[in-house]
Amino acid sequence: MARKSITKRWVFNNLGVIVLALIVIELVVIYAIQSYYYSSAKQYLISKINAVTSVLSIHSQDSSANFSAEVRNMLETFNEKDKIELMAINSKGRVVLTSSGFSPDANALMPDYEDAMNNGQGSYIGRLEGGEKILAVSVPLSSINSEYSSVRMVTSLTEIDNTIKGYILFVTAVCAAIILIIVITGLYFAGSIVKPIRQISGITRKFAMGDFSVRIQSNTDDEIGELCSSINHMADELSSAEAMKNEFISSVSHELRTPLTAIKGWAETLMVDGGENPDTMKKGVGVIVNETERLSQMVEELLDFSRMQNGHFTLQNATLDILAELGDAVLIYSDKARREQIKIVYEEPEMLPFVYGDKNRIRQVFINVIDNAVKYSEPGDTVTIKAREKDGKIVVSVKDTGCGIKESDLAKVKTKFYKANHTRRGSGIGLAVADEIIAMHGGKLDIYSSGEGKGTTVTITLPPK
Repeated sequence: MARKSITKRWVFNNLGVIVLALIVIELVVIYAIQSYYYSSAKQYLISKINAVTSVLSIHSQDSSANFSAEVRNMLETFNEKDKIELMAINSKGRVVLTSSGFSPDANALMPDYEDAMNNGQGSYIGRLEGGEKILAVSVPLSSINSEYSSVRMVTSLTEIDNTIKGYILFVTAVCAAIILIIVITGLYFAGSIVKPIRQISGITRKFAMGDFSVRIQSNTDDEIGELCSSINHMADELSSAEAMKNEFISSVSHELRTPLTAIKGWAETLMVDGGENPDTMKKGVGVIVNETERLSQMVEELLDFSRMQNGHFTLQNATLDILAELGDAVLIYSDKARREQIKIVYEEPEMLPFVYGDKNRIRQVFINVIDNAVKYSEPGDTVTIKAREKDGKIVVSVKDTGCGIKESDLAKVKTKFYKANHTRRGSGIGLAVADEIIAMHGGKLDIYSSGEGKGTTVTITLPPK
């Protein structure tokens, strides 16, 4: 399908309307100018012919004067005969006297004379047989003298038409200049829109191919500039997400490979020993069980994340005791923390309100948060776990004295695939899953840290039932 350019659409739509409007305006102006000049010429002839009839009326009242001689004398001495031809028409409707001395063709049309005979005054704009355009005005004389029925004045409209043509050329030139200015400014304006749009189109195609290295250049502060800035920001986010995804894939691959290597190594060792050494057998089976559990937990995290992305993550809600689930999570990591010489301090209240939610998912969140606290701590560090009721909400906090989080990473730690510390094991999606679970329970998960080496505090807030 042929592409429809914005410039072409503007030319055919907006410019077409503007041109049509200018043509209409020009025609109206030309009509007004022509009407003004023709009306002025007509009024001038009427004033002249009325002056002639007034003089003839005076002569008709003088009984000693010869009316025909006065009419002839008036036509011969008419002072504007070079511009206007004065005619006398007899009672039979024929021109018998003219100021030029030349009688018109007997078959020449005189609609103005016929109109004057019927209505008291008549005018006519037309052309002679030679093609010259004329204006004629007639006034009846039948009430003054029976010999003459009317006087008629005829003038050429050539000069007036030439003047009107000059105005037409001027108005046309003005309209053409307006159209030219509109075309130039319009094309410049359309280009200022089309050029960045084409740039955006080309760059977004590169984005679609996975190349996020290019950016759109824009020097405007309007909506186009805002769009360019938004797309550049989107590219930054996509680039960051792509980097985190690649890091996630690398991290998960490493996390999966490590336990699989341990399981394979110990399985081969047990096959060689054949179970002859009980200590080796016990240690090997223990490693295989632990690493299998670690793999299972990681796969479960990945499955949960996939369900969240697809909108299939559901909760099995029921009334639950938050302290029971928190206590189980603390118990799970007590031995591990002791082996790694990390102290766990659990400040458990006597009672907390019940919560309506999915106990397995809530316990999963507690396990994830406590696991992170232990994982990012060093031997000799302390993990403090508290649960309390505050402002009608249930608040669980897990505070460690471990490696902490940089201020620049703090806002991103709950983002999927993001890992603030790449030296520690983990897929980078545990906190994202935990944050989603708490949000689905109507609560929130907040992370605080004063910086690297200053520990981290995770606060989970849940509404009671």
